[in-house]
Amino acid sequence: MKTVSEFPHRVRCIEHTTIPMSDGTELAARIWLPEDAEADPVPAILEYIPYRKRDHTRPRDELNHPYFAGHGYASVRVDLRGSGESEGVLTDEYLQQELDDGIEIIRWLARQSWCDGNVGMIGISWGGFNGLQIAYLQPPELKAVVTVCSTDDRYADDVHYMGGCLLTDNLSWACTMFAGNSLPPDPELVGEKWRDLWFQRLEGSGHWLDTWLRHQRRDGFWRHGSICEDFSRVTTPVLAVSGWADGYSNAVFRLLTNLPGPRKGLVGPWSHKYPHMGEPGPAIGFLQECVRWWDHWLKGVDNGVMEEPMLRAWMQDSVEPTSSYQVRPGRWVAENIWPSQRIDHRRYALAPGEIAGAGEERPEAVMTIQSPLSVGLFAGKWCSYAATPDLPHDQREEDGGALVFDTEPLEETLEILGAPVLELELASNRPNAMVAVRLSDVAPDDKATRITYGLLNLTHRYSHEQPEPLKPGERCRVHVQLNDISQVFPKGHRLRISVSTSYWPLAWAPPEPARLTLFGGASELVLPVRPRREADAELPAFGDPESAPALPVRQLEPGEHNWLVIRDLAADRSTLQVVKDEGTVRLEPINLEVKDKTLEWYSYQYDDFTSLRGEVYAVRGHARAGWSIETVTRTVLTCDRENFYLHAELDAYEGDARVYSQNWNRVIPRDHL
Repeated sequence: MKTVSEFPHRVRCIEHTTIPMSDGTELAARIWLPEDAEADPVPAILEYIPYRKRDHTRPRDELNHPYFAGHGYASVRVDLRGSGESEGVLTDEYLQQELDDGIEIIRWLARQSWCDGNVGMIGISWGGFNGLQIAYLQPPELKAVVTVCSTDDRYADDVHYMGGCLLTDNLSWACTMFAGNSLPPDPELVGEKWRDLWFQRLEGSGHWLDTWLRHQRRDGFWRHGSICEDFSRVTTPVLAVSGWADGYSNAVFRLLTNLPGPRKGLVGPWSHKYPHMGEPGPAIGFLQECVRWWDHWLKGVDNGVMEEPMLRAWMQDSVEPTSSYQVRPGRWVAENIWPSQRIDHRRYALAPGEIAGAGEERPEAVMTIQSPLSVGLFAGKWCSYAATPDLPHDQREEDGGALVFDTEPLEETLEILGAPVLELELASNRPNAMVAVRLSDVAPDDKATRITYGLLNLTHRYSHEQPEPLKPGERCRVHVQLNDISQVFPKGHRLRISVSTSYWPLAWAPPEPARLTLFGGASELVLPVRPRREADAELPAFGDPESAPALPVRQLEPGEHNWLVIRDLAADRSTLQVVKDEGTVRLEPINLEVKDKTLEWYSYQYDDFTSLRGEVYAVRGHARAGWSIETVTRTVLTCDRENFYLHAELDAYEGDARVYSQNWNRVIPRDHL
């Protein structure tokens, strides 16, 4: 990434200030301003997240916010109520209080002497969510949004549930926030009240997994903050961005389809990262693209940004399967509108072991599948956060426990863009069952690279709001929509559809094994085939990645990232261990040492669907001369056929003394899950 140290505007930074809310709570902000902003007011850009501006996001903030300020904007990072140096207690995601605070922050920004009254929002993940959610509430000062790796539907397409199936990312994400919420504000900024604020958080934040598991269907809890409830309310211009290795790429296509206001979509090969830091590459000059967006919508510059195609997407070339890639080869393609009338939704009938040619019919045939719990050990993560090594590996081992359907070797190269759909005629021998569907690119040497996948809890086949048990033996038709994707299948390769009845540990399995009967001939694959467009070769190239100078950081203790599949054949127990250890680093400008370590284990015993166990252990620590704190959290989730069992522990230390301890033990009934 190119470091830019000279900007059109000289920049000054306000390290810490507070923004008063109407109830007296003060929220903490860090602000970067053009030096002359008091004399010549500028628009403001807000990033509003709970990830601790002082330390956790400081390295990223140093790359992004001075860059925007150097291009003539007041760039503002605000900690949510109850996080970082902000007062209060954070008890869940996207609460109405958070959104109300966001509107107050925007109005405060618009009133400042250095602001011209126009405000934009930018954010990745949480910040991308609340950018859309606040736009839904229509504060007049908010003039444009850049939303990265976010969603319009908190139930159907978020970290918690997928197709009505419980994602284990729900557990790991809850534990990430469990650990993060246990940390205090920095005494250097808030003074002696740091300890009181810390204990308020320790005592009041709770364990969010307890809440999320009590909403296993799409009820009012998830409808809140889901802008898909009424897309017409989001008239603010939106630039929606994601990556194919991310968990949130589908939302870009729904936003382009449904938002009534000006909108653009950008999907690259990246994981859950801003595109100028994108992994897998190629990364792009995303900050330049943001400045173009802000210049047009916040400053009224006629720079042609809205004359460009509505959607730009990275068409991925075929690659061998592995759990991480530095670069995904491919090319940029574009569509002027979405949905595109150029996409040909071709139908392919399924027959035993075969995907028939487009439009060919096959006689009805009966096939059955009852998958082992091992299907999913090589699935990678629902959302790739680092792309190393959390992407899916070679699918041949997974295919041993699935029904597999292949095309003949392709006579011509095939390209797709959009969401494949598998329409299945099936019956189940149990009232509760799931189906996992994978689309893979099979090379001539038989290596199988997963391209996209989809899940469906079959009790949710008609509705996520009102699930219904299956009637054993009764035939029904279900639609499994796979994640949107852009992919090249070369001549000589085969397409493979794999169908399984479990996908652990990416998703929690049903209460007991189920055998599905699939009816070939009546079951069909629908592919969004995209013909090549000559104009794609004329698309203007993105700039190279740029940023402001990086934060000086010293690695004091090494970290480790790894995924380990452990098969104990004597005990017939299999475990996936995920290691995410950042080691200990010193943030040199503030002389703060930061420790960040998380370990996860997902295990099962033979064919016992009630033996599923997820455990997350996390250590967080902050220290400087004369002050040190550390928190240790542990969460275990298990189940039987009727209930989930949640056990959690939190211990907090000041120096060598344990100053706080709390345990949670909860029993949560399973609801068609």
